[in-house]
Amino acid sequence: MSTAHAADVARDLKVVFGRLRRRLREVADADDLTPSQASALSRLLRDGAATASGLAGAEGVRPQSMAATLAPLEQRGFIRRDQDPDDGRRQLVQLTDSGRERAEGTRQAREEWLTRALGEYTEAERRTIADALTLLDKLTQS
Repeated sequence: MSTAHAADVARDLKVVFGRLRRRLREVADADDLTPSQASALSRLLRDGAATASGLAGAEGVRPQSMAATLAPLEQRGFIRRDQDPDDGRRQLVQLTDSGRERAEGTRQAREEWLTRALGEYTEAERRTIADALTLLDKLTQS
């Protein structure tokens, strides 16, 4: 593949993933969470309790940005902060029951939409998508 063609594919890939990301956000945005807030809730659901600085590192943002992301989630009762049992100077951020319900509802809505959307493709097309996912996963690890 020529460098010019690789650049075209890279640009198209970025555009398509941007559209998919926006569509998935639209599907699950039942309320006014920002993408950063929704991402923090999803990470806490997936990975469990974490320090704010650990969340910031995992999300690739500055600790100050994570603090600004977490404050409204705490105000809305989606997260709580408890003392770290291993280090009393630190606090662990974890989902409340309503935060868990919100994060699970978001995940479920997105999965249901994707399942329905993929159901409109032929079996051969779904295999092509699965094969492409294998290559994209390899891309993320290079």
